[in-house]
Amino acid sequence: MNVTSGNKTLTPPVNYRDSFVIAVGKNVIVVVLGMTINYINATMIHTFNRHHIFKLNPRYILFIHLVFNDLLQLTTSITLFVFTYTFHTIYVPLCCLLILPAVFTTQNTPLNLAFMAAECYIAVCFPLRYNYICTVKRTYTVIGIIWTMSSLSILPDIFILLVSEPQDFLYARVFCRRDNVFRSAYSLKKRDASHILFLVVVWITLFYTYFRILFVAKAANTDANKARNTILLHGFQVLLCMITYVQPMIVTFLSYLFPGGMASILFAIFVINQILPRFISPIVYGLRDSTFRKYLKHYLLCAVNESNHVKKKLKALC
Repeated sequence: MNVTSGNKTLTPPVNYRDSFVIAVGKNVIVVVLGMTINYINATMIHTFNRHHIFKLNPRYILFIHLVFNDLLQLTTSITLFVFTYTFHTIYVPLCCLLILPAVFTTQNTPLNLAFMAAECYIAVCFPLRYNYICTVKRTYTVIGIIWTMSSLSILPDIFILLVSEPQDFLYARVFCRRDNVFRSAYSLKKRDASHILFLVVVWITLFYTYFRILFVAKAANTDANKARNTILLHGFQVLLCMITYVQPMIVTFLSYLFPGGMASILFAIFVINQILPRFISPIVYGLRDSTFRKYLKHYLLCAVNESNHVKKKLKALC
């Protein structure tokens, strides 16, 4: 990777490039998946806002925060994905503007899932104290904690970048990845340390809440069984999200095994890490929760019926 004088460019390895047909195919797949998931997420947010009953329940507040976070994450990540294919390299400040929200929202997801697992644990194991512990005010405080923890994992990189990099670097064009912009040894060490910390905290929370609920579920408690299954789904979702924390090691290992396939490796990791976990979110509560599903079906069906009505009008005009 080299910096040239004048119009400075940090060029990635040649094997990041795809042929035109492959590049178009990848972008179409990513954009279609993103638009589909974001349409469902936007419908869920609309459903939440239209019914006051959901705004009084900490479970739905945490869930809709996860959905809103997923919508932001998909939008920024897919925009970044398309930019890298369209322009290949972009200026460092613009790259930072795209990377920051993408990293924020990606880091938020496992933390949000950990707090949702804790909410399930309190509801099942301490039902009499649930209304005292899980209040609407405390739920919004938790959301603030999630964003604060995520910001502490990335915002210091901005200051490290400004201090450690030469001024010319700010005018350079880079293949927009986090490690290409925040490439200081301090940033890399801080990134690894924060990832390990998040990994440990989230998994301890999930394991502890799951096994505690498992013991309660043995008493044939229907709510406990449902909560146990929900945490299992959270665990699978977090497992996909956790690729973020070990992504540098995975990329290094796979690039060693397949030295000519870096573009395919990055695309596969992007889909698994950034898109698939967001596809699971609507299933966990949006479709499995009977109350939310009842209202959600109404808006989804209304959208379908309206679309069919418009098509019939167009046919009649023709």
